[in-house]
Amino acid sequence: MKTVVIGLLGVSLDAAGKASSRWEKWRPTVSLCQQEDLVVHRLELLHPASATNLAMAVARDIASVSPETEIVRHPYEVDDPWDFAQVYGALYEFARSYRFDPDAEEYLIHITTGTHVAQICMFLLTESRHFPGRLVQTSPGRMPHFVQGSAQIVDLDLSKYDAIASRFREEQKEATSFLKSGIATRNASFNRLIERIEQVAIHSREPLLLTGPTGAGKSRLAKRIFELKRARHQVAGEFVEVNCATIRGEGAMSALFGHVKGSFTGALRDRAGLLRAANRGVLFLDEIGELGLDEQAMLLRALEEKVFLPLGADREVKSDFTLIAGTNRDLGEMVRERRFREDLLARINLWTFVLPGLRERAEDLEPNLDFELEQFAQKHGAIVRFNREAREKFLRFATSAEALWTGNFRDLNGVVVRMATLARGGRITTELVDEEIARLRGEWHPRRGSLATALLARCLGEEKLAAVDPFERVQLEHVIDVMRRARSLSDAGRLLFSASRQQKRSANDADRLRKYLARFGLDWKIVCEEM
Repeated sequence: MKTVVIGLLGVSLDAAGKASSRWEKWRPTVSLCQQEDLVVHRLELLHPASATNLAMAVARDIASVSPETEIVRHPYEVDDPWDFAQVYGALYEFARSYRFDPDAEEYLIHITTGTHVAQICMFLLTESRHFPGRLVQTSPGRMPHFVQGSAQIVDLDLSKYDAIASRFREEQKEATSFLKSGIATRNASFNRLIERIEQVAIHSREPLLLTGPTGAGKSRLAKRIFELKRARHQVAGEFVEVNCATIRGEGAMSALFGHVKGSFTGALRDRAGLLRAANRGVLFLDEIGELGLDEQAMLLRALEEKVFLPLGADREVKSDFTLIAGTNRDLGEMVRERRFREDLLARINLWTFVLPGLRERAEDLEPNLDFELEQFAQKHGAIVRFNREAREKFLRFATSAEALWTGNFRDLNGVVVRMATLARGGRITTELVDEEIARLRGEWHPRRGSLATALLARCLGEEKLAAVDPFERVQLEHVIDVMRRARSLSDAGRLLFSASRQQKRSANDADRLRKYLARFGLDWKIVCEEM
């Protein structure tokens, strides 16, 4: 790899001496290129525009002692070299615009020259990975005399520098907005979750585990995490995605780890495998709980040692990938059932993020609805909008307890595609909304009575059920159906008493439901055992 140094011209130290006497003085930028054990292939020299002549003179001297070093000058201007915000801003813009290539080049950041403020800014930009390299510092040899200079204290409390603090805040906002696909989400807990994911994605290369129901957006978020990591020079490879539910047995082994020609019937040529395709990039294993135990064991070794053995091979191969895993299953329960390796779960469970379903983010339905309409317009080249009454009616239904959103954002995407496709003149009317609501009701409650009746018969027994009045039985079947879909007794109570609870200052929905069930000799535990 080529060694590239990024450094500031020392307008005082690099100017030491005149004519031939300059070679008797220590000049840090020239000295850096004279080290026997360090070959500098390219020097990116940042200097004030006013010091162009000095920069050219230093470049000529470096060429004479290190002809293999290419010097690229970058003039810049700041009014006050001791103004933290100005200096940081200039260096920040350079870092953002520079085309880094970490696969082919190693970067060293020279922090010996420049004002103390400039050195601190170079350090901060390296620590934050805006400069994806290591720090290097030069120093003079022993001298008989050392002229005492001046000392200046630099305040490192960044909170006092509003301009810098605002840059960090804006950059974080950009990153979290990027992870949310630019959707202005309103759910406070979801926004906090995304902020934490952004923080971890930038500062860690350890595996991430994304859990949550099907359709909650795990795949889209994984791709966004990869793109954020790539923008911060954390990964240089590709994003490789595989749904583990679609691969089984030898096919899973071959797809993930590759094989050599002739390793099994049908192996007519070598196959690299997805782990190797993800080298220096991100591997997203969606539905990781569907992997077999053998694949889990090989994946664990690949994670810990960065090596694995393809099918039929006698030589291990390497792949340094970052893993993002996704699942809608309870992996802890699968460990107890011996269907998932405990050691693998421990390895991928360092950073676990639970994505909520759409029903748990009712306030985000409206911005996601607008996002889906924008996606439709980009894909089909047709702008579609709701009539005001149609939009209000759809949102009332979409945020009600009746809307289950079992497929989460996949359901919402399907809703928008259907209504937008049928919208005449690009307008979604109340008639289209009514049609779609009816369709969703039929899809989400297809066999409500038969399922609830069977469940109620198991809970009460046929004899007790026959003693319940038909009027009471219809109501009880609806209660049982809601409980079947709820996560807890409290959740079921909120769904059942969603209208009347709005009239109360305080509501104990769980207690109301518990007392109702007790009339029939039922409770939450009995119903759950029969489900």
